[in-house]
This record gives sequence, C-alpha cells and structure tokens, in this order.
Amino acid sequence: MGQRVFLALRSLLYVTGFALVWLWLMPQWINLRTSTSFPSQTPSRRLGLIPLVLGAVLAFNCFARFLFAGKGTPAPFDAPRRLVISGPYRYVRNPMYLGAGLVLTGSAILFAKFSAVLAAYAAAIIVVVNLFILFYEEPTLRLKFGDEYYEYCKNVRRWTPRATAWYPGKKQAVAEG
Repeated sequence: MGQRVFLALRSLLYVTGFALVWLWLMPQWINLRTSTSFPSQTPSRRLGLIPLVLGAVLAFNCFARFLFAGKGTPAPFDAPRRLVISGPYRYVRNPMYLGAGLVLTGSAILFAKFSAVLAAYAAAIIVVVNLFILFYEEPTLRLKFGDEYYEYCKNVRRWTPRATAWYPGKKQAVAEG
C-alpha cells in the first residue's frame, strides 16, 4: 500500500509538472497571448470544455493504469514495470498523448486567441511528441518488453483507434503504424 501511495504521489508530481510546462510556462516563454475575458463572456469558447474534459478523463485513466497495472508512472525515467495494454490501450497505443492533446486543444479554445504563434506551438508539440515516440519510447519498449510489445504494435495502431478492443492472443491484426 505504501509503495502505491508513493507511486501515486510521484505521478501527481509529474503530471503537475507536465501541465505547468505545456499549459503555462511554454506559452509564457513564446509570448503566446491568451484572452483576458472569462469564457462565459464568449459563449462559443465554452465548447473548449468538451475536449478539455474528455482529454483530462482519458489522461487520468491512463495515469491510473500506469500506476495500478504497470506499477510505474508516466515519466520516462520512472516508467511502468509491466506493459500496460488494458482500457484505452486496447484501442490505441498512445491514448495518454491523445488525452493531453485534447486538454491542450480545449485550453486553446477556452483561453487563447487564434494566432500563427498558437498554430506553430501546436505543430511543434506534435512534431516533438512524434519524435520522442519514434526515437525513444517505442525502441525502449521493444527492448524492455520484447515479443509482447511487438505483438501489441502489430495489432494496435499508434494514433488511429481500433473499432474494437484488442486482446492478446486473438488474431485480429491491423496495419502497424
């Protein structure tokens, strides 16, 4: 029990750090201007709550799975000790990143005025995340989990969710990528 509490506290610290960097510090550093009016003063911006809440629920689900099923945290230097292929991971290989992307999208709709800087920021995040996945995360997972991860990659796409959940051992292969 004590180890799980410690893992949960570490996860909370990492998630808070992630949110501070990507939602507050980075926009400050690149001088991204946000709206000073509260979303209720611009009703259409309330639509940003939809991706924000959906993304937060999805990301939280993934964090919990890393903690309980994977026995680790979302941080690469404190990664899960077991391969997590339950819940949203049965549909898409990177649901945590998709959840974080939805949170960022919802935040942008709620608080940011569209600009070229915002579009460039979003594009940069997409590029950085993809490079991280391709050159660090996936090779590390292949080394750590071997055939189990290879089978998972054969059956679950990187970004496009499956229509049905994948279960190890079933022969429902889809194209890798």
